[in-house]
Amino acid sequence: MTQYNSLLLPIITAEERSVRDRSLDIACQSLTIDQLLSECEVLDQFRRQSSNLYQRVRALFFLYAIHRFHLPPRLAAGGRESGRISPLAYSQMLNRRYPEAIDLFLSQQSTDGPSVTLSSALGEACHRLAFQTLADQVRRSVRTVRGNQWMFRTGHPADVPLTLRRELLQVSSETGTYPVLRERTSVRMDFSHSGWSDIFFLGMDFPEGARVINASIDLAVRGRHATPEPPIECSLRVIDEPVLRLASLDLDARAEITDLSEVFDFARDYLGLLKAAVIAAGLIPPGMEGCGGSVADVFSRMIGPGLGLEITSRVNDIPKGSRLAVSTNLLGS
Repeated sequence: MTQYNSLLLPIITAEERSVRDRSLDIACQSLTIDQLLSECEVLDQFRRQSSNLYQRVRALFFLYAIHRFHLPPRLAAGGRESGRISPLAYSQMLNRRYPEAIDLFLSQQSTDGPSVTLSSALGEACHRLAFQTLADQVRRSVRTVRGNQWMFRTGHPADVPLTLRRELLQVSSETGTYPVLRERTSVRMDFSHSGWSDIFFLGMDFPEGARVINASIDLAVRGRHATPEPPIECSLRVIDEPVLRLASLDLDARAEITDLSEVFDFARDYLGLLKAAVIAAGLIPPGMEGCGGSVADVFSRMIGPGLGLEITSRVNDIPKGSRLAVSTNLLGS
């Protein structure tokens, strides 16, 4: 096992609470620029070599905090504010190749010396890599479940195994429309919070930090509702167009999607969460990303020629930042 000479690393690796629970901010207050850079070098080496996911992610967040909050004021005071970022490193960031971007930033820092510019870039890259590391672990965990593996192996519309239930394809004689499948979902209230260390793969490494008490609750506005009701509503119905129609009523966002590539373009509009739900449910399997097909090709096999789906969501009277896990429950709904 590699031995590291570091003041900050024991905060991540120590078993003793008196060490592990120390504040990074306090630990960095008395350190000079050279000492902080030395600590960053150790943390970077550690996160590359550690097999412990929790410790790797925490090391990345330490690097983010040092480069974002602790080094810049010291560097600016020393006249080292401006620096250069190579076009290749910037391109790697845009392409979400954060490990490669970090290597290029560090190489630039070794050549030109530290600067606020490079620290800002390194902080952003480490921050994004930390979340990418968590996301990659989620993907690996999902793929290992046998019942999910077909979604990642389905790369062509002709391979889609799902079909819609017959009840949803029977047109009403009264309205002339297809039936609506409706789901109403509660939200989650946390009575205690562990800063997301209760996420299952982090909790496995640090179970002492994964203690959470929460409950599913319905909501009501005093004077408006007689009884509490589930605040999240989702509906699905077949439509007579070979498109995927998504609508978020509370966000006033709508889209009619014809190309599969648009389903995977989460930044295109405010419907990213609905798109993620469509992918997670296997309606458009994740294995079809980049296949270049059309929604009509998928739905022709799944539903029938010339038919499509309309999915609508509505979150009733809950402001953003409510801490009620609205996004998580909406995705599940």
